[in-house]
Amino acid sequence: MTGPFRIFLVFSDTGGGHRSAAEAIKKAVLELADSTDVEIVMKDVIEESNPVNAMFEHTYNRLLRGHQNWMKYYFALIEWIKPNENEIGYRLVSDYTKRLIERINPSIIVSVHPMVNHYLARTLKTMGLEKKIKLITVLTDPNANLWSGWACRDASMTIAPNDIARDRLIAMGLNPDRIRVVGMPISPDYLKPAVQPRQALLEGLGLDPELLTLVVTAGSAGGGNMLAIYRALAEVRRPFQVIFICGKNRRLQKEVEGASHELSCRTVILDRAESMIDSMDACDLLVTKAGGLTTFEAIARRVPMALDMVTEPMPQESGTAEILIEAGLAYPVEEPEDIVSIVERLELKDNRLEAPLPPVHNLDRVDAVYEIARLILEQRVEEPA
Repeated sequence: MTGPFRIFLVFSDTGGGHRSAAEAIKKAVLELADSTDVEIVMKDVIEESNPVNAMFEHTYNRLLRGHQNWMKYYFALIEWIKPNENEIGYRLVSDYTKRLIERINPSIIVSVHPMVNHYLARTLKTMGLEKKIKLITVLTDPNANLWSGWACRDASMTIAPNDIARDRLIAMGLNPDRIRVVGMPISPDYLKPAVQPRQALLEGLGLDPELLTLVVTAGSAGGGNMLAIYRALAEVRRPFQVIFICGKNRRLQKEVEGASHELSCRTVILDRAESMIDSMDACDLLVTKAGGLTTFEAIARRVPMALDMVTEPMPQESGTAEILIEAGLAYPVEEPEDIVSIVERLELKDNRLEAPLPPVHNLDRVDAVYEIARLILEQRVEEPA
């Protein structure tokens, strides 16, 4: 009897996108698995590995929440010291990664975060398991401004979201034969009908289903320039209403509550959406930062986006913004006041979910997570009884 096909999904909670990608892959794998002998273990290995790596994760989230203008310096620092590749970094995590692999005993490791690939690949080599346990990396940055950590030459397979990311990986030294171009791993839930239709959701929040509706989201960390953009909405003459999602930032929530008295529109303030899918379907414009997962989830729901570019976006997000703006799927907000003309000129479309998506750079591959899941399941090899 052979044991279960155990998939070890590794990520880090830097922002919310990497966990979302891991959960999306998990859902797709379980949907496609034709038997019950598939097990999935998910873990934030950065935070658990050692205090230094935990510090990097916490610093990232603190900057994201309150000092987004410093993020480019954080990016440059990580790219300079490469803590995920250097000898000191490996020594700090090697005991942890060895114990982790021994305890979980995975059939395959799937990484959706650039800071863990090299540690795990080197650990597998050290343990003599590199031929037994494959390492697959799944990129969540759909542009050329990649964290160099994505380019792990010892990975058995690297799944890229589009041609731009593939070409950058090759330029960083990856073997083209080990790269598969598929798409972004967004949750299968975004391909399914909304649970709560627009009218029910908006009425439940005390809003008018017939009125132009904006969802302003500061992400899980509650960062960016959303408060300034929200305040600029005071100059919009067109009738509208707002759902403001503040994330984990309690200070932001209080500031939005204060600013809401300056606007004539009705505003509902939430820390999180009960269903982001339903919220996207219920809104006419999503105001967000250019995070890879959030923006591609919005693409799947065909909701127009206004992207926060007031502060220079992180390098890995600026490329995403450029792609979406060029494709006509998003509008740039380079100054808070830019939101006024975007809202004033926004055209409302009936049957939005039926609209075709541009095929350039795999923007139409909203179902890519299923192919990613198939590629993972194809690695299952039956051992002799």
